[in-house]
Amino acid sequence: MTDLTQLVTVPVDGTAGITATLVDGKPIAAFKPVVEMLGMAYSAQLQKLKGKSWAVVSKFDTTGSDGKTYEMVGVDRKTLTMYLATLDENRVKEEFRPTLVALQREAAEALDSYFHDGGAVNPNATVVQLDALAAKAQQRIQLLALTKGLVDDNWLETKVRHQVAVALGEEPEIDPLKRTLTVSDYLDGKGVNVAGQRKFAGSMGALVKKQYRELHDKEPGKAVRFVNGADREVAAYAERDRALFDRAWGVFGSAIEPQYFTGEVAA
Repeated sequence: MTDLTQLVTVPVDGTAGITATLVDGKPIAAFKPVVEMLGMAYSAQLQKLKGKSWAVVSKFDTTGSDGKTYEMVGVDRKTLTMYLATLDENRVKEEFRPTLVALQREAAEALDSYFHDGGAVNPNATVVQLDALAAKAQQRIQLLALTKGLVDDNWLETKVRHQVAVALGEEPEIDPLKRTLTVSDYLDGKGVNVAGQRKFAGSMGALVKKQYRELHDKEPGKAVRFVNGADREVAAYAERDRALFDRAWGVFGSAIEPQYFTGEVAA
């Protein structure tokens, strides 16, 4: 067992963050907080993890708010990545699904960047590390600028704000009504599984797009989403357009058979 040096919260957008530390110079994530953040039973998930040949599980001591020393189970970056990859978002309760998706997309990179690249809110980041982050953010902003007119303005603004926040070491300020909303996002929120989305997303998307054209006299913007195993360009709306989705759901929702909905049992 290795003594704990410092326990920190590594920020991951859309989540409460990952509790982690450095053990022998390597970033280690506390396993229990991740599991509980996803609404799952810790003991059962730990037993499953220990049964995986790829899992590297370690223990370290930490001091609680009451001053007492507690033992925590930690996993390295590769184990965390593999563990999250084995979780099916469609088998996690709807209320925890956005958190799982966010962790699957960003957890490993955030963990690595925090300790090795001087992450945005890492108080130990050096000037060199901060300059490197700013340069990386600037490059990404320049790349995003090239997509102007090709993707939805709200989606583009959200991405640029995020990169500016990274460069400044701050949290991005994003208008909730401007957050991107796609047919897939909406159906995820309704608990429609992958098979159901493949069957009904096209028809529902066509109706939403028709309503959008009639209301705004223009085509909706575009955004990039990870769909069916690849990044794909899809029609992009914003949270302010949710009423269009609700009306389309009123037409199609009742036609979706029970087998196309996810269960409420956590993985």
